[in-house]
Amino acid sequence: QVQLVESGGGLVQTGGSLRVSCAASGRTFSRYAVGWFRQAPGKEREFVAGVSRTGGYTSYADSVKGRFTISRDNTKNTVYLQMNSLKPEDTAVYYCAADAKLTADALSSAYDYWGQGTQVTVSS
Repeated sequence: QVQLVESGGGLVQTGGSLRVSCAASGRTFSRYAVGWFRQAPGKEREFVAGVSRTGGYTSYADSVKGRFTISRDNTKNTVYLQMNSLKPEDTAVYYCAADAKLTADALSSAYDYWGQGTQVTVSS
């Protein structure tokens, strides 16, 4: 069992930066790949970024490549998503999810555990 809690969301202006965090409970967090997803009003949940168990492999949606960076610190049971050059279209609820596999999947159905989400709003 893994429990996930996101934090760090908020309101930021276009072009600004924000870092959201995903804190996990449990001693086996390093056995899980983690993905960040987001869901805007009226839209389906979409993959944003993923990180492998050890942090050695990362993947990104095309829409955020070069602007977002995912990382993890297994000693702190935490995954981070650094978001730079934010755009209004990045506005969404951001969720982290854990999957007991080596690398992160882009499909939300692959994940067993989800956090409650944190709101990110980018004003124009």
